[in-house]
Amino acid sequence: MIKEKDLIYCDLGLIDYKEAWDLQKEIVELRHNRKIPDVLFLLEHPHTYTLGKVADKKNLISSDEYITKNKISIYDIDRGGDITYHGPGQIVGYPIIDLNDWQKDTHKYLRALEETIIRTCSSYDIIGTSVPKYTGVWIENRKIAAIGIKVSRWITMHGFAFNVNTDLSLFSGIIPCGISDKEVTSLQKEKSRQINLSEVKNLVVKNFKEIFGYETVTNIQRDDLPLSRIEFIN
Repeated sequence: MIKEKDLIYCDLGLIDYKEAWDLQKEIVELRHNRKIPDVLFLLEHPHTYTLGKVADKKNLISSDEYITKNKISIYDIDRGGDITYHGPGQIVGYPIIDLNDWQKDTHKYLRALEETIIRTCSSYDIIGTSVPKYTGVWIENRKIAAIGIKVSRWITMHGFAFNVNTDLSLFSGIIPCGISDKEVTSLQKEKSRQINLSEVKNLVVKNFKEIFGYETVTNIQRDDLPLSRIEFIN
């Protein structure tokens, strides 16, 4: 029996962007109707560029040939922020949580997501910071995690993209987040070695649990979806 202060965690593995987006919408409705507790999905996407609601199309600088050659999908989506890249080796996090039960403050929520990544970086002896002018997590002037969210009826969706073993060359097809004078980086690049993705995911879940104050984390498998089948008590 899953209780209200439990967090449901599911590792979706590699999943198409549209499939994950549709799943988020389904989970948002279940959460809004208080049929399930808060949910955290961690996953990877195939090569994808996403443009937020305020994105400048000029920041997509790839040619059609480049997009076709690299099999990149492109989506205009309903989160905040500009353009970013998703791909294998990058941990994408989609928290679907009710801020009514935490703090009804989107700025504090963004800072909490940043802190989740900052604490995870610190486990690898990397000092991550937030920058007042820009949302996300930075290693000096290099961006290691992008954040873009949507909050509707105080339920969150979308989230963060954390570069772990990401092929950073795919960022060359865009001006990431519309910021032209900064670099992107990854844990792999900073540590000069391949990083165990499962290890990083476990750290992200641990830090997320602590920062948002969950009592327990219930780990479910992708095969356990849809979540409407779970037994949940308020």
